[in-house]
Amino acid sequence: LGLAVCVVGSSSFLYHDYCIIGAGPSGLQAAYFLQQAGRDYVVFERSHAPGSFFALYPRHRKLISINKRYTGKSNSEFNLRHDWNSLLSHDRRLLFRHYSRDFFPNADTMVHYLEDFASLLKLQVQYNTAIIHVTLEKDEQAWNGHYFLLTDQDRQNYKCSSLLVATGTWVPNVVNFPGSEYVEGYETVSINPEDFAGQTVLILGRGNSAFETAENILGVTNFIHMVSRSRVRLSWATHYVGDLRAINNGLLDTYQLKSLDGLLEGDLEDLAIIKDKKGKLHITLRFYLENRNISAGIDSITLPQDELDNFATRAPYDRVIRCLGWKFDFSIYNRSLRMMPGKGNTNKYPQIKPSYESRGTRGLFVLGTASHSVDFRKSAGGFIHGFRYTTRAVHRLLENRHHGVPWPSTVYPITQLTNSIIKRVNEASGLYQMFSVLADIILLRENATAFEYLEEYPVGVLAELETQTGRKAPSGLFVVIMEYGKNFSGADKDVFYYNRAVGEAQHAWQSNFLHPVIYYYKRLPTEREMKLRPPDWPLPRPDAIHHIVEDFLTDWTAPNAHILPLRRFLENCLSTDLRNFFAESCFLFAFTRQKLPPFCQQGYIRMQGLMGSQRLRRHAVEAGLLDDFTLTDFLGDKPPDSHQGSQDQLLRDHTIPVRPLQHLVNAKDE
Repeated sequence: LGLAVCVVGSSSFLYHDYCIIGAGPSGLQAAYFLQQAGRDYVVFERSHAPGSFFALYPRHRKLISINKRYTGKSNSEFNLRHDWNSLLSHDRRLLFRHYSRDFFPNADTMVHYLEDFASLLKLQVQYNTAIIHVTLEKDEQAWNGHYFLLTDQDRQNYKCSSLLVATGTWVPNVVNFPGSEYVEGYETVSINPEDFAGQTVLILGRGNSAFETAENILGVTNFIHMVSRSRVRLSWATHYVGDLRAINNGLLDTYQLKSLDGLLEGDLEDLAIIKDKKGKLHITLRFYLENRNISAGIDSITLPQDELDNFATRAPYDRVIRCLGWKFDFSIYNRSLRMMPGKGNTNKYPQIKPSYESRGTRGLFVLGTASHSVDFRKSAGGFIHGFRYTTRAVHRLLENRHHGVPWPSTVYPITQLTNSIIKRVNEASGLYQMFSVLADIILLRENATAFEYLEEYPVGVLAELETQTGRKAPSGLFVVIMEYGKNFSGADKDVFYYNRAVGEAQHAWQSNFLHPVIYYYKRLPTEREMKLRPPDWPLPRPDAIHHIVEDFLTDWTAPNAHILPLRRFLENCLSTDLRNFFAESCFLFAFTRQKLPPFCQQGYIRMQGLMGSQRLRRHAVEAGLLDDFTLTDFLGDKPPDSHQGSQDQLLRDHTIPVRPLQHLVNAKDE
């Protein structure tokens, strides 16, 4: 790739069209797509190798992203649904199953994998380069009306037209309260269980890092208490992979089975810690210390147990460990970029649009874990198996905006509509992992004779589809998305209740587990409609909606339960007949109907189809898909052997176009 040098005054800038900050998984994924497209880019990485976060975290080295090596299927797209570690590429060697046999791999394996991903694909990564300042330079000739100026630790300057931030969240969350100086951080605490032998430990936090730390020392401590402001959220109840995973929840057993460990809820900012002469740490409340000198000694300070003798944390602790997660580093961005924290529980992430572009600065996109505010606590956008797809979506948006390359699409005849949807919902990994966030868009052509299929578009910017993709939607559209049931997920939900699954197609709208939902719009929704959509709906109210009933095997290919209801829904929306027919039926329709079904128009009338055979015809008759027309009606009293010979001769002389066997399920008139 070429490198330009810009000179402004006495300063020189190394120029690239695209600058990526961070060579973690999302940075490398973005680099791969840019390289495949032949774009001018560079990745800045402060460490000597990619994936530096994984060189330290998780501290106890076991990842919670699954590495399912066997699914019983050979479809590579389907298998990515259950491979949470691989990045997207054309190189089959770079599948994570070739790197680890463990279901929950070691973090060192991830570091090795990312190193190979960068080197084997020859990605343009500049290591040992820490970007310490980012600002803007206004220029009407620039792609976005300004350039991004970056400065590294050696005061080298860089200039970019578009900036992709892939730094993740790595600044530890810290709560300041009286005595917080006695707290050890997750990032530095010992991981040797023997260092905790016979000790009493308090852990601040309730996420996977807190429970991971507890799991490591569970067998050697006197007891462990865990304090957080919110109740524990189990991932199997919330269906959010960032909540507490089963692999780390041993402390829940020892708590509920009364083995001394326990969980407490409380606001950490109300706490205070006092250290006694023996080095023990006592928990009190901040208001007890008002107008008192904390260094005066514990004997002169009122503790909660002095007034409430069964105060839960009255026993002193040997150690207090902070495990409160991480937040985004805003410090390197000049105020001109207006990189602001999100609101509420997304304040650890920068504010971005559903297109992953910064709300404050055009041309600045946030990728990877730091972009999780779009789907925080809803989908998988903060994790590799989610953001590998959102990163690809951002690349496609950039290709259209800056290079005039429309969003990839395929045009099919309308007769393939049902098959196209069924194929995608059964194998697409992006729809499956980024449920409620990414969707397939089906743009209808005039008179519904054909359709254009766009894969994995961010539904949050559906109203901007025409400008963001370069595709037109003049005749209506379908949106194919995956969803859980509206009332099935939550920290307080019992997801194992009896009769929790729906099995009949007529009750599909009550499905609880992840299942496909198809929205139909006669026209593209507007920005206002997107803003006013019902709570917890990914999209505005459609003109029609169809739920494909949930399936225990996540296999939506059942002819009666899945395919037939979907086909009838599509037919009702389009006022057409999407069934498939044998040549005999099309021949009959040509003489008895004013308008032929699309399958006959686009197939039989154009002399398209498969040549028939005696075996295929016999199968169709036995399956009830064709009438068993014999020749006795017009051959008179010929003997059976002569009849059979005549029929064989007829099949040889007059071959009948028929469809492949695997598509015959829709041939009957339902």
